[in-house]
Parts: sequence; structure tokens; C-alpha cells
Amino acid sequence: MQASLDLSRWREKPGGLAYRRWVIVSTGLRHLTRGRFFRVLLILSWGLAALLAAAGFLFSQASSPGGSLDSVLGAFGPRGAALAAAVRGLLLLYPDVVVRTLFTFLFWLQSYFALWLSLIGLTVLVPGLVTRDRATHALTVYLSRPLTSADYLLGKFGVIVGMLVLLWTGPLLLTWLLGVLFASDRDVAVYSAAPLLRALLLNGIALGALAPLAMGISALARSARTTTVVWLGLWLVAGFLAKVPAMPSWIRRASFSHDLGEMRGEVLRLDRALGEAAADLPMTSPKFVESLQRGGENAQPKDAGGSAAGLAFLAGAGALVCLRRLRAE
Repeated sequence: MQASLDLSRWREKPGGLAYRRWVIVSTGLRHLTRGRFFRVLLILSWGLAALLAAAGFLFSQASSPGGSLDSVLGAFGPRGAALAAAVRGLLLLYPDVVVRTLFTFLFWLQSYFALWLSLIGLTVLVPGLVTRDRATHALTVYLSRPLTSADYLLGKFGVIVGMLVLLWTGPLLLTWLLGVLFASDRDVAVYSAAPLLRALLLNGIALGALAPLAMGISALARSARTTTVVWLGLWLVAGFLAKVPAMPSWIRRASFSHDLGEMRGEVLRLDRALGEAAADLPMTSPKFVESLQRGGENAQPKDAGGSAAGLAFLAGAGALVCLRRLRAE
């Protein structure tokens, strides 16, 4: 018996442009998270955030006797109990200095490792942004009406945003939330807010610089191997050259990893936090004061303005390459 052909009109509601953009984002993230290597990056990123959050949680309990900090340090005997009492006294007398210094240091550590993990994640992601779409002629489908090149770029930008949220922003917020959620004093939440906002600003700067650069490199060629080699060269080789003392400043600024390191120091201002702690907190050990001052000097940015210009140039060059290459083939 011959099957009848249904010629009735299709009545379902179209998804619209927002739906099509979301399909690009969700497809890219789903393909990325299926990889075992990226899952390892997620475990490392969130595991580090949990460790830093535990440190912040212990510190947030220091203002009340018998808290978690007393229990942990008390296990080391009288000296541990005395250290817990000293930390409690400093927190009660100088809550602004102590809390800002601690959370600035925690966010500085978190941003350092999160940036490296995000760059490794972008190494995995770069071939999947534009390269494969050019190699398989999928751009012809993507850029057909009503989906425009702007919609395509927004979708790919959303993939990078999602990856950075998974590897950087989410763990950052976890570090802060667990540090203040169970704090016995609201001063911990009040004085840690400014370091958190600076850490989020650094996250936004990294996104604004890395997203157009990664898309531009991904659009350079149709071979995944070629785009991966270019990305690694611009990251690792340029980063190595930037550390050579005799190199000119323009070569250093051509390394986005060097530039982002300078911006981390400029935005988070760990040097100011350590210098303020060394100057304002009553310290009985001159060596400890000297170590704080030396740490502040080492964390001080050397070329923040030039690095910001370097990031702007690299991001603009990446955006220009992507726009020129983004056409149906």
C-alpha cells in the first residue's frame, strides 16, 4: 500500500534570529565540553577555585572565637592558637586593610591560573570558531539570509564568552561567594567587593582582547593545524621573546600574554594592597614587612599604558582579519 504524502502547510512558529544565534553558541559549547581535555581544564579551574574559596572561608571565620580558623590552627598547638588570635585581632582592628589585601591576593592567584587555563582552552577552541566553517563551506549556509555576518560573529563571540565563564568568571565568583557567604562579620563582604569588581574588570578586558584575536586567527586559514600553530606561536613564542630583557618594548607589546600580565598588575593592584598592609598593620617582624614590600615591588606593573595599546592593536587586527575573511565561499 502506497504511503500518503502530507502536503499540509507547516504551522510551527519560526525560531527567529535570537534562536539562530543561540544555536551557534550552544553548538560550539556542546562540541567543546564533549572533549576530555577541556573537561580536565574545567576540573583544574574549579578545583583551584574551591581551594582558594576554602582559604577565604577560613579567614572569614577569624573574627569570632571558636571559628574554623581556630579549629585548624589550634591543631598545631599553642603557637597555632596564638596565630589565630593575632589574625583575629588584626581583622577586628584593621578590617579594611586585612580583607582587601587577602582578597586581592586570592583574586590575583585565581586570575593568574585562570588566564593560563583560558589560553589553553582557546587553543582547543580556535580551530572550531571559523576554521572548520571555512573548510567545510558551512559559511555559505550560516551567512544565507536572514542570518547575517553580524549574527554569525555574535554567535561565535558567545562561544568564547561561555568558555571564559566556565574557566574564569564562574570559579572567580565561587571563590568570592564561599569566602563571604558564611562570614561572621559583614565587613568581609563590604571590603572584598572592590577587589571582586577589579577582578571582574580584568576578566572583561581579557575577553575584549582575546575574543577578536582568536576569531581573527581562526579565520586566517581553512586548516585547523595552521590556525593552531599561529595561535601557539603568537602566545608562546611571542611570550618568550617578551621576557628577554634586551628586547625592544614594541616586541614585548606584541605578546598578548605579556600585555595581559601587565593589565593584571594594573587592574588588581596587588602592589598597593601589599604596600598598604606593610605600612598600616602593626608588624613585629621586620623581615615580614620587608617581604611584603618586596612582593609589592615585584607585582607593580612596568608598562601598563603600552600594554593596553598593544592589546587594542592585536584585538583590532584580529577583528579586521575576521571581517575580511568572513564571507560565503
